[in-house]
Amino acid sequence: MMLPGIVYYIVFHYIPMYGATIAFKNFTPVAGIWGSAWIGFKHFQDFFNSYYFLRIIKNTLLINFYSLLFGFPAPIILALLLNEVRKLWFKRTVQTLTYLPHFVSVMVISGLIVDFTSKNGLINDIIEWFGGTRANLLMNEDLFRTIFVSSGIWQEIGWGSIIYLAALSGIDQEQYDAANIDGAGRFRQMLSVTLPGIMPTIIILLILRIGHMMDVGFEKVILLYNPSTYATADVISSFVFRKGIVDANYSYSAAIGLFNSLINFILLIGANKLSRKYSDSSLW
Repeated sequence: MMLPGIVYYIVFHYIPMYGATIAFKNFTPVAGIWGSAWIGFKHFQDFFNSYYFLRIIKNTLLINFYSLLFGFPAPIILALLLNEVRKLWFKRTVQTLTYLPHFVSVMVISGLIVDFTSKNGLINDIIEWFGGTRANLLMNEDLFRTIFVSSGIWQEIGWGSIIYLAALSGIDQEQYDAANIDGAGRFRQMLSVTLPGIMPTIIILLILRIGHMMDVGFEKVILLYNPSTYATADVISSFVFRKGIVDANYSYSAAIGLFNSLINFILLIGANKLSRKYSDSSLW
């Protein structure tokens, strides 16, 4: 049963890793990976000394920090609320409505965001109704992170709650009965029984999320940003896309991607170590 998965990772993840060597070479398609000249850490030095280094690192970390701060608890809160619902039809309706955005493609979601935030869009209709002034919200660099993070929460909150609902179903019902006998209300039961019951799941998912603190999907960023919002919207993945695909500077973009993966690896190891030190839950 494990063989197909092992073969997949070997063929599509481990064997292609030799291509990462172009980060240390002056790669040209004509010479190929092995025929290109070796230049060592030059691309890394150019990236660290570039004008864009601090900007894209800052933007990447801030977007991920806001997503972690507001987006990570959102599925937990939704799962806890759904766990308290006793009307099965209402619970299933809410689950269905919150799951649906996850299955909509990023391009469609981005198109909806562009339409809603345009000068004649729905959000500006609401702003004008409250006495505000219409404006193209995606042209405002100060609003890009808010729009990006909030739309991500809306798209993934329902899908992310599934694993917490599964964890909630595994809590022994006798613990609730015992808490009820002791006089605990629903809110107290949630604090003393429900949250401790799903805490190992929360910790594992938090560790995995911290391991992606330097990752922001470039598809949505590229579909939403524009030169006027680069100051707050340009992240590592979009910068790699422009340098690697648009400018065809493959070695430089590979060096940035390798640096990004290394930082994520260090964050993952550090988060797991801290979790193992201060709790009973960890990835290994």
